[in-house]
Amino acid sequence: MSTLPFSGIRPAALTFLRALKRNNRRDWFEANRPTFEREIKAPLKALVEELDVRFATLAPEFVGDPKSSLFRIHRDIRFSRDKSPYKTHAAFWIFHRAPGRGVGQTVDGGAGFYFHLEPGASLVAAGLWMPPRPKLQLVRDAIADDPEAWEALVLAKPFVRRFGGLNADDPGVLLKRLPRGYAPGHPAERWLRFNSFTVSRALTDDEALSPKVADAIMKDFTLMLPFARWLNRALGFLPTKTR
Repeated sequence: MSTLPFSGIRPAALTFLRALKRNNRRDWFEANRPTFEREIKAPLKALVEELDVRFATLAPEFVGDPKSSLFRIHRDIRFSRDKSPYKTHAAFWIFHRAPGRGVGQTVDGGAGFYFHLEPGASLVAAGLWMPPRPKLQLVRDAIADDPEAWEALVLAKPFVRRFGGLNADDPGVLLKRLPRGYAPGHPAERWLRFNSFTVSRALTDDEALSPKVADAIMKDFTLMLPFARWLNRALGFLPTKTR
């Protein structure tokens, strides 16, 4: 069954997430679950379906599935000192249809597109986040084999101007030393130290709540597409031709 057409994200979504941050407890969440379903889950499902329609003509290998694209609101607290049960943001993932939905898992789904909704911290992103080592090695080898082609993408002026280059600030993303198997002074040395290959652009609250947010997201995803496709080719996940 199709979701309702996307008509925007209302301010009540950010209000709910702010309140959840102050009241991160199961009893509060369950009492306010109808607001979560109405103001966050329903519009994000509709937005995913809207983007899926647009990708069908732009890059059909990418899928937005209202059932599986959304990340769960529940946190994995098994190995965390913070036992707060819920995330204080909402997000979804547009993924390559060949490997499927997996992201940041033992069986990873490859490069895709990400939307993150959080008061004062919303963003769009694309790429390959902390892939398992075998896939990380495939990407590194592809960069090492043709650093010029890689740099033509990630150092292109419109790409850097819009996204600022590869994300390197998160813990563990950038190695201090060159990984084993590559000689010091390699032409791609600066890129081979990355454990993760992503770019992003922050969204203001006004941008996230704009009636034209789907257009804005798709503009960024379109500019990110060659980058995502390059990573997927390195993993063996090829583009699908449009009709």
